[in-house]
Amino acid sequence: MSVYRSGEKGASILATLIVIMVAGVFFTVGFKLYTPYMDHWTIKSIVENVTLDQDELKKPIPEIKRDLERRFGINQVRLPDRESLKIELEEGVYHFDLNYERRVPMFYNVDAVVVFKEHFEVTKP
Repeated sequence: MSVYRSGEKGASILATLIVIMVAGVFFTVGFKLYTPYMDHWTIKSIVENVTLDQDELKKPIPEIKRDLERRFGINQVRLPDRESLKIELEEGVYHFDLNYERRVPMFYNVDAVVVFKEHFEVTKP
């Protein structure tokens, strides 16, 4: 008794390879973008903690910036440049503006640019 299959069921080798390649690309992109997002989350939490610390807000702005840079160093994160974090005092309200971008190399000459913008306001004690 011979049985001939009129049609195979399931995915072909080519379809399986394509699915694996697409999954690999998504995994690679996600893995490479994880670091900038984790760094930003750490930077954001440091700035939020400073805005909640009443003793820190009594200090002059250059001293607040120095303390922030010290906290960034402790947590092993860095801002791309000093202008990425601006602190201004207007009418008794501190404005913390965090604005920077990170360029992450993806494949060969393809880069991903991730832009981060945060704004915090807190009244001076």
